[in-house]
Amino acid sequence: MPESDITILLVDDEEMVLTSIRSFLAIETDYQVHTFTSPVKALHELEHIDIDLVISDYLMPDMDGITFLGKVKERFPQVPRILLTGYADKENAIKAINDVGLYQYIEKPWNNDDLKLIIRNGLEKTILLRRLEEKIREVERAQLELTEVQKQILRIFA
Repeated sequence: MPESDITILLVDDEEMVLTSIRSFLAIETDYQVHTFTSPVKALHELEHIDIDLVISDYLMPDMDGITFLGKVKERFPQVPRILLTGYADKENAIKAINDVGLYQYIEKPWNNDDLKLIIRNGLEKTILLRRLEEKIREVERAQLELTEVQKQILRIFA
């Protein structure tokens, strides 16, 4: 999948964080990055776009990141969910790994190289899952075709 076809959703109530990550990704990748300061607005936008990975801050005024990522999981269960968290929130981040199937958490301040690696690995997981789903659909189609051929053979010789 070309990088330009990849869409990342980034949610943080601090505009500076959004700008920093969006700028870094613009320099280092061709990903499409949608940013929101409000998780509520981001959830509304998810009705109109498909995403390949989501990054969310933990502490936000409208809704905490764990709740937000849980709602994202309902709509996009296979999409890797990454939580940005301050050091003091580490315990909650670890709890979120189980609660919302968190792919990874990243402590603030983050290291850009680590962030890029985590994103790349998460996207590779997404791509592999999609390929697996496609292969499963191919096998199911082939199985249906074989079943039809078997029925035709049985009709001919019955």
